[in-house]
Amino acid sequence: MKDYVIGLYEKALRDNLSWRDKLLCAKECGYDFLEISIDETDSKLSRLEWSGEERSLLIRDMRETGLPIRSMCLSGHRKYPFGSADAEVRRRSMEIMKKAVELSDDLGVRIIQLAGYDVYYEEHTEESERLFRENLEEAVQIAARHGILLGFETMETPFMNTTEKAMYYVNLINSPYLGVYPDSGNLTNAAVSDGGDVLKDLETGRGHIVALHLKETVPGKFREIPFFSGHVNFPAVTQKAFSMGIRRFVTEMWDVGAPSWKEDIKAAVSEMKRILAASYEKYQQESNGGK
Repeated sequence: MKDYVIGLYEKALRDNLSWRDKLLCAKECGYDFLEISIDETDSKLSRLEWSGEERSLLIRDMRETGLPIRSMCLSGHRKYPFGSADAEVRRRSMEIMKKAVELSDDLGVRIIQLAGYDVYYEEHTEESERLFRENLEEAVQIAARHGILLGFETMETPFMNTTEKAMYYVNLINSPYLGVYPDSGNLTNAAVSDGGDVLKDLETGRGHIVALHLKETVPGKFREIPFFSGHVNFPAVTQKAFSMGIRRFVTEMWDVGAPSWKEDIKAAVSEMKRILAASYEKYQQESNGGK
């Protein structure tokens, strides 16, 4: 049995690839599963409307390629947040939530990563936070009925940029179906800007972290930073993750149009697997008293 599983964020792949080719590419590069993206664009949100036949075809592709889709990055709530002052936007946010859970149930997705925003394009207020809490509670009930885990992504905005802030809502809702799915890059940037400690922050989520995004960042920049060119301490973060019982990881990276996109994916996962193996060995040694 493997010590961990590692998935690939879909946006690392060329968008014009078929689903079968995306799955085959992720498998060839050395991944165990793919994380599907449902972002705020109409093209990605339209996936929530897939017919039964379209869903069945994707399930067939997963089965025949031997590479499953097992998590979903649901960032569509950035445009349609739980805490919006607009009732129609809130209605749409809950519709997206319901359909995302149903799609996950059909495809065999285990975990949905929720964007930790009360609002994004609007101003944060006490009312936006109240509406966020109210709709979050309903979202968790929807997920619970289907047996799907929800995990907050720690974001780039102050509302929920740390595990500790996410845990406030996890404890408030108090459901086994709501946890934290942190982003190591965003946590690192938050620690740099606020004088915090990434490992101590992760510890606040012990027992409630469902998976971990491995993403590179530099201070003040949160996306499209090549792996191992920034300031994320992947060995320390992954060793801490293993000590907390985390066994699911996803490399978050993006296709930025480089001709070497596939080689970049292979290089990233090869090095990340080396880091994960070394971190797991150190964790085992410490668990056995250094023996």
